[in-house]
Amino acid sequence: MCGSFELKTKFVNLPKILKRDYPIGLDKKYQTQNLIRPIDPILVIKNEGRIKTTFMSWGFISPWTKHPFDKERPRPFNARSETVEEKKLFSGSWKHKRCLIPASGFFEKKYRIRKKNYETFWLGGIWSRWYSPDGAEIESCCVLTTEPNALVQPIHHRMPVVVPEGYEEQWTEQVKDIDELKGLLPIMMGWSPDGWVVENLKRNKTDQMSLF
Repeated sequence: MCGSFELKTKFVNLPKILKRDYPIGLDKKYQTQNLIRPIDPILVIKNEGRIKTTFMSWGFISPWTKHPFDKERPRPFNARSETVEEKKLFSGSWKHKRCLIPASGFFEKKYRIRKKNYETFWLGGIWSRWYSPDGAEIESCCVLTTEPNALVQPIHHRMPVVVPEGYEEQWTEQVKDIDELKGLLPIMMGWSPDGWVVENLKRNKTDQMSLF
């Protein structure tokens, strides 16, 4: 599960690939965020022929829904990586619309999980585009989750998929066949806890658990 995260990285220190093609004025208007929740607009990179930085709403909107803001129909902010290929809601996006979401930490209950060196990392996600009858469009996304590693397991039964640096092109580009899609599966199997820490946010003194 990943129900909230943070992006406290200054613009100048964001991954270079995120600053290749970004919305006009982002470099001046960009602000760090201490707490990002579902429904918030979030920074994302996607690939429709080239990698582009954009904003999407966090909370997956089905492309065929008639009422995207109907509160009776919750918008998934997470999707299980083990079943994303077979779920009708997500399968099309898994094949053609994968995205990456920059984060400097994510939260589970009273804990924050981050890299020991505070480096920005990528949350693996999928996205969708919804069109209104008058042609307006909304892009939305959700974070993929997987089985917890040794670091996260003591505090939660799920954790977000973290895509390693260097896999940005492979993760986001549209695949040609099922074999290319299967090549992404090892990336989602879980990430090494080396160099990561868990912080107990409710203690006066930060309690850090780390694995090396």
